[in-house]
Amino acid sequence: MKSIVIKAERLRKFCEETFQRLGFNKKDSTIISDVIILSDLFGIDSHGINRLKMYIQQLHSGYIDIRSQPEIVFQTPVSAVIDGKKGMGQLVSRFAMNIAIEKAKISGVAMVTVRNSNHYGIAGYYSLMASNEGMIGISMTNSLAAVVPTHGKDPMLGTNPIAFSFPATSHPFLFDSATSVVSVGKIEVYDQLSKPIPLGWGLNSEGFDESNPKEVLKSIFSGASGLHPLGGGSEEMGSHKGYGFSMIVEILSSIISLGTTSNHVEEKEGEAGVCHFFMVIDPKIFGNSAAIQRHFENYLNEIRNSSKSNDQNRIYTHGEKEAESFLRRKADGLVLSDKTLGDLRKIADEAGLDFGSYC
Repeated sequence: MKSIVIKAERLRKFCEETFQRLGFNKKDSTIISDVIILSDLFGIDSHGINRLKMYIQQLHSGYIDIRSQPEIVFQTPVSAVIDGKKGMGQLVSRFAMNIAIEKAKISGVAMVTVRNSNHYGIAGYYSLMASNEGMIGISMTNSLAAVVPTHGKDPMLGTNPIAFSFPATSHPFLFDSATSVVSVGKIEVYDQLSKPIPLGWGLNSEGFDESNPKEVLKSIFSGASGLHPLGGGSEEMGSHKGYGFSMIVEILSSIISLGTTSNHVEEKEGEAGVCHFFMVIDPKIFGNSAAIQRHFENYLNEIRNSSKSNDQNRIYTHGEKEAESFLRRKADGLVLSDKTLGDLRKIADEAGLDFGSYC
């Protein structure tokens, strides 16, 4: 499959100008594009520029209200409930995490739950907002139902990712993972590359494990079946644990916000109803934050330097691969597949932009 390389900043400019043509102001277009391009720089191709087509479709379908502003509908010194008012997920979520950060600076800890929002991109973007301020950040979201409960066939849960970040020297510790075996976006990437997926990732419409990504995607979007939770389809391999983690995300995002659970996301025409949860903890409430960070960094180094298995020569700690990918891709550019290029050229034509000028 053909591909080309485009510098990240050029792709960011295209992204920003596309959102401005769609009706967003410059500031909001920059925020949305920051989240999208950071995903590509981190090597999370499933949530980067590939998602631009999806966001435009959701705008045209009425899921996203460009003019809306998120509203705090309940709050205490350490918590808040936000109605996203059908806003762009990245804008609603940045607003919510900023509230959590400001409350945590005063109270030491803060939690914000959000209802009536949209897809927010990579969960790690928002947890990193907190760790960049020297605090612990947690971010999670529900999504369109695409995951079956252990021993189930009907998709009842979203991929429901959890991100956790902790400040550290050189780059923060960052764990960002779906609570399903893989994200829907990763299945889409395999489909674009015409590659089979490993058995145990997802089910076909009949409820059997499937290696053809097209069949799994058809199963998901028809509501016939979906992906497995982390651990696969059996309790022997830990499926119930991934199922439980997904339920925790659902409780903190959609239940306590009185929002839409994953099995009802996008159920109403023109209303996605995606829900999020954000938490910030200031290490100062446990003592000397600098000492705590040094203690953590020592532990990370001990893990990295511990004995390697078989022929392995490196142990990664969470966030290292993303940090290294960021530097490499920022210098070398982003590789876009022929399929993605075709989508972007079509988007550019519809927006009245010359895509060739960004290459």
